Amino acid sequence: MKKGKRYQDSAKLVDRSVQYDPAEACAMVINTAKAKFDETVEVHMRLGVDSRHADQQVRGSVVLPNGTGKTRRVLVFAKDDKADAALAAGADYVGGMDMVERIQKENFFDYDVVVATPDMMGIVGRLGKVLGPKGLMPSPKAGTVTADVEKAIAEIKAGKIEYRLDKTNIIHCPIGKVSFGPEKLNENLDTLVNAIIRAKPAAAKGQYIKSCVLASTMGPGVKVSTVKY
Repeated sequence: MKKGKRYQDSAKLVDRSVQYDPAEACAMVINTAKAKFDETVEVHMRLGVDSRHADQQVRGSVVLPNGTGKTRRVLVFAKDDKADAALAAGADYVGGMDMVERIQKENFFDYDVVVATPDMMGIVGRLGKVLGPKGLMPSPKAGTVTADVEKAIAEIKAGKIEYRLDKTNIIHCPIGKVSFGPEKLNENLDTLVNAIIRAKPAAAKGQYIKSCVLASTMGPGVKVSTVKY
């Protein structure tokens, strides 16, 4: 696919043979973001594990110190007091079987994160085939199956993100916006990488982080050195 002139000009600024220091890489990504909107900055990290094996899965969540720059909409499956608490904490949608039917019948996906109390997982499980492929299925590991809905919502709204391996053993995560500036982006990057390192499976052998690349929505990839981690 042919890239536009703006992308090609930005790509010339990046030395593809170099792995940049994380702080330098963050500055480089900002420097090469030429779109007319505030681009999202994403990290793409290839890990030396095999996601086909259950004991080599890498999945979890972390609160980025500077948030993501995006307001995230939260759907909560809860009832009674927990439903009231979820609404008071700022959930965008709260429900039970009514929400299950809405998702099934109306293809309702106007939210970014789904949280459920443990007692609601029986009915939420019916949505596995539709929520799973979209990465929206609640899970205890990601902190989205919890009795403490207030805490879960507060963390998500503050910038909590979930990281998980895809089928090619790569983690893709947003770490903020170009407008954050290099220091805030670097803080978020450090927080995410350290969380992924702490989540290293015991079964993982050899080099854990194979490669790490930063890129803005429309910009070129910038290789990041992970030596400091």
